[in-house]
Amino acid sequence: MTNTGANQDPATPPESLPELLGRLAKSSAAVVHNEIDLVLQQIREKGRAALGGILLVATGAVFGVAGLVSLCAASIIQLTAYMSPAIAALVTGVAVSFVGIVIAFIGYRQLKKSIRNP
Repeated sequence: MTNTGANQDPATPPESLPELLGRLAKSSAAVVHNEIDLVLQQIREKGRAALGGILLVATGAVFGVAGLVSLCAASIIQLTAYMSPAIAALVTGVAVSFVGIVIAFIGYRQLKKSIRNP
């Protein structure tokens, strides 16, 4: 930066208003650019940190679905002692579907409530 006030060289003419405005515009653009770079860097870092959690949730969901399928198969096998295999599969499917619909409905109501009352 140039010296101003008492330290200014008397032979150097003071900067004009357009020159000062030009310097201000350049400095402002550099600050905005640096802030944008900082925000992008923070987003990248948070994305990398979240990626591990997302992968763990997805892996857990896959194992959860596999477990649910196994439980359904076990239920069908057990129910075949009391009814035909087709009816046992139908009863198990209806029960699992009912639980899924109830959970989805509860989630829908919570989502709707959170949207109405932010």
